[in-house]
Amino acid sequence: MSTPTPPEPGQPEPGQMMADPGTTPEPGAATALTHRQILVIISGLMMGMLLAALDLTIVSTSIRTISDDLDGLSVQAWVTTAYLITSTISTPLYGKLSDLYGRRPFFLTAISLFVVGSAMCGLAQDMYQLAAFRAFQGLGAGGLFSLALAIVGDIVSPRDRAKYQGYFLAVFGSSSVLGPLVGGFFAGADTILWVSGWRWVFLINVPIGIIALTVVARVLHIPHTRRDHRIDVPGAVALTLMLVPLLVVAEQGRTWGWTSGRSIACIAVGVVGFFAFVTAERRIGDDALLPIRLLGNRTFTIGSTLNFIIGVGMFGGLAALPLYLQIVKGHSPTESGLLMLPLTAGMMSGSIVSGQFISKTGRYKVFPIAGSVLFSLGMFLYSTMNVDTSLVVVGCFALIFGLGLGFNMQTLVLAMQNSVPPRDMGVATSSATFFRQMGGTLGTAVFLSVLFGTVASNIMGKIQAAATDPDSAFSKALQDPAVAGDPANAPIVNLVKNHDSSGINIDDSSFLSHLNHDLARPVLEGFAQSMHLVFAIGAGVMVIAFVISWFLPEEKLRTESGLQARAAAE
Repeated sequence: MSTPTPPEPGQPEPGQMMADPGTTPEPGAATALTHRQILVIISGLMMGMLLAALDLTIVSTSIRTISDDLDGLSVQAWVTTAYLITSTISTPLYGKLSDLYGRRPFFLTAISLFVVGSAMCGLAQDMYQLAAFRAFQGLGAGGLFSLALAIVGDIVSPRDRAKYQGYFLAVFGSSSVLGPLVGGFFAGADTILWVSGWRWVFLINVPIGIIALTVVARVLHIPHTRRDHRIDVPGAVALTLMLVPLLVVAEQGRTWGWTSGRSIACIAVGVVGFFAFVTAERRIGDDALLPIRLLGNRTFTIGSTLNFIIGVGMFGGLAALPLYLQIVKGHSPTESGLLMLPLTAGMMSGSIVSGQFISKTGRYKVFPIAGSVLFSLGMFLYSTMNVDTSLVVVGCFALIFGLGLGFNMQTLVLAMQNSVPPRDMGVATSSATFFRQMGGTLGTAVFLSVLFGTVASNIMGKIQAAATDPDSAFSKALQDPAVAGDPANAPIVNLVKNHDSSGINIDDSSFLSHLNHDLARPVLEGFAQSMHLVFAIGAGVMVIAFVISWFLPEEKLRTESGLQARAAAE
């Protein structure tokens, strides 16, 4: 991969001054980078973000194959939970430490940890090893998103930042399409180069990561002024004590039972950790992982709240929509990934439109408001989908949903970055990612709990209604000896004739692909009915975001980059 060489120091583009990337700026020195230099740095950042973005989708489409091969289907959730815990906890740590010591060493560290963790995952021999290696991989993932956006905040002014951040959403959008395709291809191959196909889901990160390390090490040279500090060890310990049990119960609560002893114990420990974290942050002051003074910043507080709520809707919706496409509409994971293209297009379009508008006008408040409206509308429209809904209609709904995402994601990060002093750029950026990820964890847990908590009763209701209607296609199919005698139809036949519901396993929907079409219809309708409730709840959550977005202050966007502002402050 060839990387453009930036202009030599002393040869900036017309009208711009450039700092020597190897030196610390003098107080008050101008540190603007040329457009070409910014693009070169962003090329390195995009390589790092590609690793994390691709991993979000490539693993999800292959986890079933991985679990079967390692004989660990019952513990597959821990593979996700372990990764989620370490990536969430490390996100604010990367933000704070990079504010103190500089972005470059920690971004390189994040990529290195992710690559090593990926290689280890590719060599795992059982699911418990894989969970442990995924936890190691998550230590790197926590810094990839947040540090990339923080570095953009360092080198580009808030007024111009939105249009550059659109590049990152392009990476995110592309990976959301490529991930399911690549994951499905690897999972479906027995061996590739004499290695089990699913192992390449992780091993593919190694060459990409090495390229990213090479590019970032070469192009990412931005000045940094160190300042005196204390390491917030008590805050880090308290944060871990708070997040680990809460994330565990969010992922495992549906399996354990929300009122079980283990769930209640985890929640209790998490609450204790929360109060310990607040106490620790108050005591250490400005050196805290999350300085309490920032909570007095209205833009920061409301932006963090909106990121949390949007995370609930975003990840909850992204978890439920593929299930609708795969279970109700009968498409493969790879096909469902392609059917998510309209959502990706909407997200990228919303990002580009909002970025150009903000750069020209300096106004940004309209986009969280409009985005919340589109987000709520998209969720509500999702709640109307049924078994017969056309894929064209589903695509239109996804486009609206994606536009809402595109209007919100980068705009809220921009508002939070602009509202804090330049020295807290990393904290503000990592906080946006942190709260969105926490909301996503809660949203996914709640949405899937509602879905699987209601789907069994809804399926039973639909089957009973169809069975008692002698004119229904379901009843006529049951009366056909060829259909009733087919072993593939046994789960439904036994349920109706023998009142035996044990034959239906909603944790494994693969039997639907072999079921007679008329017998499958009530099952699909039951799934669709449960998804109606899930998306209706999501729409209600996004209405809350719409109300809160009106209270987001619209501050004047700075016209100098974080480096320039920091140099002027020095």
